[in-house]
Amino acid sequence: MTVADAIKTRRSTRAFLDRPVCATLLRTLIEVARRAPSGGNLQPWRLYVVAAERRAALIGAVRSLIAADPERAVSGEGAEYRIYPPDLQEPYRTRRAAVGAQLYESLSIASTDRAARLRQLARNYEFFGAPVGIIVTINRNMLQGQFVDLGLFLQSFALLAVEHGLATCMQESWANWPRTIRTLLPVPADELIFCGISLGYPDSDHPINRFATERAEIEEFCQFFGL
Repeated sequence: MTVADAIKTRRSTRAFLDRPVCATLLRTLIEVARRAPSGGNLQPWRLYVVAAERRAALIGAVRSLIAADPERAVSGEGAEYRIYPPDLQEPYRTRRAAVGAQLYESLSIASTDRAARLRQLARNYEFFGAPVGIIVTINRNMLQGQFVDLGLFLQSFALLAVEHGLATCMQESWANWPRTIRTLLPVPADELIFCGISLGYPDSDHPINRFATERAEIEEFCQFFGL
């Protein structure tokens, strides 16, 4: 597999097989991904990897809170940072709406079926059935440049997973549960909970994994000079 192949085939996977991930392979993915570019070599990423009982405990804690109030699936306890701008402009608003429509259409969930949408949203907090979950944090003192570094690490990790037949879903939704996460994981107060990652073997037959998001044409975001 080439790097181009991995980029083209990577998907945000939301249904996984009941197949464990080898701990040695997981450590290899992390070890290689740590070579991602990092300004000043700060390496600002921090990972909390959960499987087995700890994963089940985290899922169970959030599930109980959502069971008491299904609307909490939307924003949980409140993220410690703004995941999206408060006034999302075009073309970004349309892009976000389109991918949401694709997701629910793949499951035949109507736009008017609020209860079904909330149930699907709550699947985020089950790591979509993936056997491994990762909570990703970054020190609160870090600035925009270090968030870029974190993104480069996450992309490197995701592409390495594809190379080994695994799949991921980057889930900013986990940022919505900072208090609950800290009750079960030793995340210090000076770390910002940025996102979660679902990791496992993809269920290729599940309809939610069959759609691919659109990407803007090069001319929409790129200008060439002297070429």
